[in-house]
Amino acid sequence: MHLIGLDIGTTSVCGALLEARTRRMIRSVTLDNTAALRSSRSWEFAQDAESIWRTAESVLSELRSDRAEVLGIGITGQMHGILYVDKEGNAVSPLYTWQDKRGDMPYSKEATYAEQLARLTCYPMATGFGMATHFYNQQNGLVPPGASALCTIADYVAMRLANRTRPLIDPTNASGLGLYDPRLLEFDRAALTHAEIDAGLLPEQVPSGTVIGRIKDGIPVATALGDNQASFLGAVPDVRSSVLLNIGTGSQISVYSDAYCADECRTAGGIDIRPFPGGGYLLVGASLSGGKSYALLERFFREVITSFTGSDESSLYETMNRMAEAETADEFELKVNTRFFGTRADPLARGTIDGVCPDNWTPGHLIRGFLEGMAGELAGYYDLLPPSVRERAKALVVSGNGVRRNGALRRILERLFGLPLLLPDGGEEASRGAAICAGVGCGLYASF
Repeated sequence: MHLIGLDIGTTSVCGALLEARTRRMIRSVTLDNTAALRSSRSWEFAQDAESIWRTAESVLSELRSDRAEVLGIGITGQMHGILYVDKEGNAVSPLYTWQDKRGDMPYSKEATYAEQLARLTCYPMATGFGMATHFYNQQNGLVPPGASALCTIADYVAMRLANRTRPLIDPTNASGLGLYDPRLLEFDRAALTHAEIDAGLLPEQVPSGTVIGRIKDGIPVATALGDNQASFLGAVPDVRSSVLLNIGTGSQISVYSDAYCADECRTAGGIDIRPFPGGGYLLVGASLSGGKSYALLERFFREVITSFTGSDESSLYETMNRMAEAETADEFELKVNTRFFGTRADPLARGTIDGVCPDNWTPGHLIRGFLEGMAGELAGYYDLLPPSVRERAKALVVSGNGVRRNGALRRILERLFGLPLLLPDGGEEASRGAAICAGVGCGLYASF
């Protein structure tokens, strides 16, 4: 007996086939997400929802090609972004992804759209969050006339797999849209009213793991799970004593807490409190940069090579990783602040490179400086967590290709955090977590 998990990522769509009893991954499939849409607006980041759906169908088909008995299908995917659907469940807009920056556009001389929404509702808000995107669209007449609901891309895929016409959402994805009370586990209706947002556009909320329908040949489909929570479920050996670092396009640190510790996290600043499936919360520090900073450096090196030699290198990541392995810490280290893409609290923040001297202006020092900066930003979030949560930590679990393929980065993280580092077998942690969610929904597992 088996379970399937699908992960609708920003750059790829992944799937995992798990042996249900042991949770061992039998097979994984990854296809590129080629749904990105060109835009004349530099701040717009959108993808074609129908293209994503077709890719997800292809991944599922490949996973089922050996006719293994499947008990349930779970879905996760990139959070915060939204698309609109009509009454028949058809997408009537592109997916506006979490990278979309329309929330940073000026609402007035005093505030951006995200800032204005925060003022109206007294909820923190950042560009890329679904409610900030919808608020901009609403104010500028960009909500499609036929829109009946908005939802995340994972909820859209789950809806279509389950043969539904209206999306459903669980607390882990709902909280990622914004204007959501994580203590009461519901959208804040008063806040929605203050922003003149029609609550009727929001999908109905159901508990995490709820079976929302079946595919055509009868396999149950569980409601989609937020990718942060899914990665945590699929990666850590013990929920209460593990620190999870995920470094992909962005990066984030996640730690479980039984209690809703809003006062401590609000005092620290920069820590999100997100519902965890089955109860409790994840305390999350999320960076907009992460792997994007390393990609920025790789692109710079490629442009230098092309400009001086005419050679068009396809990828330099393996070479950069080897150079990072050979480079050791010394007194001439470059100090690199890798917040090149801003932060959720300060979208206009930018990175810096300090301490340049004749001894360290080398490719190797620059690569290591970037890795130290990426790791240091995550360690900074860790220091903001409540002491009671940090004292419980026993292991540092890392996931995402940005760290899985980079031994130098793993050693830097282990040194900065002072915890033994664990690398989960097989990868595809988010897909694995989605499959586990389906197992809970089907009654195979007693709880999350």
